[in-house]
Amino acid sequence: KAEVDRLQQILFYKELGVSLDLIREIIYSPSFDSLSALYEHRRRLLEQKKQLEQLINNVNQSIAEKEGGRAMSDSEKFAGFKQRMIEENEKKYGREIREKYGDEAVNKSNKAFQDMSQEEYQQFEELGLQVLNTLKAALASGDPGGELGQKTAKLHAEWLRRSWGQYCREAHAGLARMYVDDPRFTAYYDEQVQAGATRFLRDAILIYTGGCS
Repeated sequence: KAEVDRLQQILFYKELGVSLDLIREIIYSPSFDSLSALYEHRRRLLEQKKQLEQLINNVNQSIAEKEGGRAMSDSEKFAGFKQRMIEENEKKYGREIREKYGDEAVNKSNKAFQDMSQEEYQQFEELGLQVLNTLKAALASGDPGGELGQKTAKLHAEWLRRSWGQYCREAHAGLARMYVDDPRFTAYYDEQVQAGATRFLRDAILIYTGGCS
């Protein structure tokens, strides 16, 4: 019975995208509570169910529109677009960011993004472009602590605040480190700007945040 229960826990964690090394560390920990773990699995699954139901609803509305039914409003299309972005981000980076920041913080961030109006989203996108353009100019200066380097970090902080719905220097610094530690994050800024841009951004953010850990 104990082995079957343990296998069930392993399968639950694998379904949530947790690495085998971390699963082993969790379930063999002396403080591991199987009942609490089951409650947590259920909570996460219900959250995923809610997101899937929203996505299915938007797909059904799109099908109905294509078949000559009621046309989706712009707000409905926009809601579906945001939900797809959240799903894509969860698929790519969900495990890492949830392990680092916890489910509550990530769920709050997803809700803040889902609650954005079209105007707010447009401003968010424009701010993201500002970050890239300023980072490119700052990288040419070669000084992450200089005026342009710190302007980049400040813009990035504002971009995060809009994305997360709040701002925390410690989390900002932690994310900057993750950008360099995870090749997928590194590739984004290095490809959008040029090689070395991610490390420069990390250094600028660590100066901006005072090196918070």
